[in-house]
Order: sequence, then structure tokens, then C-alpha cells
Amino acid sequence: MQLEIVTAMLTFAFVGSVTPGPNNLMLMASGANFGVWRTMPHFLGIGFGFVLMVIVVGIGLVQVFELYPLSYEILRWLSIAYLGYLAWRIATSATISSTANARPLTWLQAALFQWVNPKAWAMALTAVTVYAPSRSLAAVVLIACIFGIVNLPSIFIWVVMGSKLRHFLARGERLRLFNYTMAALLLATLYPVINA
Repeated sequence: MQLEIVTAMLTFAFVGSVTPGPNNLMLMASGANFGVWRTMPHFLGIGFGFVLMVIVVGIGLVQVFELYPLSYEILRWLSIAYLGYLAWRIATSATISSTANARPLTWLQAALFQWVNPKAWAMALTAVTVYAPSRSLAAVVLIACIFGIVNLPSIFIWVVMGSKLRHFLARGERLRLFNYTMAALLLATLYPVINA
């Protein structure tokens, strides 16, 4: 892969990783509700899950969608429904770590979430089709490695931002408003998906 392509891929990975989307909004909400330490499995699960997704998409899943467009459409609507459910869970979170049932996403849940995250799909499909059109294994692995390196520090910013809000959100009405806002923003990320 040429240096210009790698540079463009690094830029794409950074912009795609650091901008608002379902993962980042959920990490911010988790950081605010549970703090940095308890959010770490969620954070690491996203990193692993997305790298794995890029590899799987690159080595052949994109061809399944090309052969069977209905499979992509089914996945799109399942993703919309699941993100709606997650928005509801965020909106109905009562207080900062106050209930026994309250917990952030686990590592596995966060890794699996990538498969229903419309932004993750868009990023993975774009990365593979634009930056590795030959879909050679070496190119796909390089793209996955670039995302693995760039993604973690980019999304960690959102965990820290959320955790910095914990003290401010300690009053119930502020946290409730924050959770409603995060849920609404998460739903707003579905607008381009629904209108696609």
C-alpha cells in the first residue's frame, strides 16, 4: 500500500473513530454513569470488535451483501431496532451507579454490538472498498491494524469526557437530563440509516 493511501486511511480512521456515533455516545454515557474503570471492558470490547469486523468484512462478508442485498437490508433494520432499545435503556437509567442492576456493557456485549452498529458497518465497508479494493489479505490486515491503533485513543476521549461529568451529574435531575440527551443523540444517529 502506498504512503499516500496509508495517510488517507489514517485520517479516515481518526475522523471516523473520534466523531459522534453510537459507540462514542454510549461510552460517554457509560463514563458518566459508571466512571472510567468500570467502562474499560466496554471500551476494549469496541476496539476488538471493530478490528475483527474489518477483517471479516474484508475477507468476504462484503461479497455476501453484494450477492444478497436483502441480507444487508435485514441487518440494517435489526440495527435500528437494537439501537432504539439501547437508547431506551440509556434514557431510563436512574442514577449514577445507584441500583444493583446498573452496569456498563461487558467486553463481549460491546464487541458484538459492532455487528449492529450502523456507523461501524459504514466505516468497515468504506475502509475495505475504498482503501483495499483488491481485498488482499495483507491490505485488509493493514486496515484493521490502522483502525486498532487509531480507534482506542480516539474513543477513550469520550469515556474521559463522560467521567468528567460525573460530579456535575451527581444530582438526579441533571443525570436524568444527560441520559435523555444521550438517548436522543443516539436515536439521531439513526436518521441517515433510516433514510438510506
